[in-house]
Amino acid sequence: MIIEMDYIFTAPRQEVWNLLLDANRLAKCIPGCESMEETEPGKYTATLKVGVASIKGTYKGQVQISDQQAPSYYKLSVEGKAAPGFVRGVANMNLAEEGPQSTKLSMNADAQVGGLIASVGQRFLGGIAKQMAGVFFKNIETELAATGQAAQPAERTT
Repeated sequence: MIIEMDYIFTAPRQEVWNLLLDANRLAKCIPGCESMEETEPGKYTATLKVGVASIKGTYKGQVQISDQQAPSYYKLSVEGKAAPGFVRGVANMNLAEEGPQSTKLSMNADAQVGGLIASVGQRFLGGIAKQMAGVFFKNIETELAATGQAAQPAERTT
């Protein structure tokens, strides 16, 4: 499943970049993230509690940040397993200046879900994934606001 979304933050690109590479702050932004601990530079173990409809699970897995081109691009890879199935995905995160105090974050992601969670909730997965990505962006907005920054939704969200 492909997910493409844009979000415009009223914050300098470097501030958004710093947040996205800070494991503690990033963990607060990921929906359902219960923990995220660095195991080596750019690699983390994570525990997320998520579900579709009545099928919920605690996913344990790996998060990796790679191909960094500071402060404009990196690749985020996620893989996790739980009793109801597995999730795996890769997201390309692009940050572009929209002015001196404005940053556009464009996310292009490809995610796979398997097991019971996919078979029961297949027709809902695209909508739920977009909703979770929207929550992720809103949580970044909240985290930036804690440092005196703000954000606005982008005009294009697909």
